[in-house]
Amino acid sequence: MGHIITDLKETFRRGNIFIQLIYINVSIFIIGTLINVFLQLFQHSIPDIFGIFALPASFIRFFHQPWSIITYMFMHGDFNAAQLITYMFMHAGLLHILFNMLWLYWFGSLFLHFFSAKHLRGLYILGGILGGLLYMVAYNVFPLFNQEVAVSTLVGASASVLAIVAATAYREPNYRVQLFLFGAIRLKYLALVVIGIDVLSITSSNAGGHIAHLGGALAGLWFAASLSKGADLTAWINWLLDAFISLFQKKTWKHKPKMKVHYGGGTTSREKDYDYNAHKKAQSDEIDRILDKLKKSGYDSLTTEEKKSLFDASKR
Repeated sequence: MGHIITDLKETFRRGNIFIQLIYINVSIFIIGTLINVFLQLFQHSIPDIFGIFALPASFIRFFHQPWSIITYMFMHGDFNAAQLITYMFMHAGLLHILFNMLWLYWFGSLFLHFFSAKHLRGLYILGGILGGLLYMVAYNVFPLFNQEVAVSTLVGASASVLAIVAATAYREPNYRVQLFLFGAIRLKYLALVVIGIDVLSITSSNAGGHIAHLGGALAGLWFAASLSKGADLTAWINWLLDAFISLFQKKTWKHKPKMKVHYGGGTTSREKDYDYNAHKKAQSDEIDRILDKLKKSGYDSLTTEEKKSLFDASKR
């Protein structure tokens, strides 16, 4: 068992950002479901601990749990104390997370061909936030939802995933992907079909989910369009995430060693700095050249070495 946990930790540590996001989502789902199953087996009522992580449609309830605008996008199940676990519940929960994680894997990998890992991390959060906000606004504005706004909640990573899909489609609209039964289809048409289905489904039984999808898609389009003009909408999110993560890193708690002054050897040090800076500039120039070629001729025009260089750069 220890080897399995060690392997999982190592895979998480060395994996791409979309792999890490999948690990987080699946882990939360499994832990939540196991707790739910265990309590139900002993016929204990489930304390409403999971409800505080779901995003409520009501603004009043949201003001009491503002963190839910972030936590809801990592939850994939309705852990309601009044519900018994049924096969239908488990099936729906598994399908929900299964399709979300498959789309995150497929388009997360494709996204990293054109954007960086930090862009993906930030856009996942941005898409979830905008999807959640649109969901709350719609439920409080449209009369159709008047009877539901007090009790409705939202969970799932769908809005975040749709943001990644929309951004990738905006960046490379003519890129072809292979779909089972449909063959090769351009990204722009795939995105239009997915968004169109959500628009047509906003009065369905899962209206909140489809509205959130549209918010996520808008976030992805906004991000990609702004980045093409030099503005990174995810910069503030990544700054906050980096600051938060640094609090848990060991080096944060270590005392900084006293500065030592060494005399002599200045020329060698300057030469090393010069070589390092020259190497970094050469790498940067090479990536710029590849990106220019990608923009002019498309991804298929890149050589295997160029694709590898672009992929390695996205992980830095």
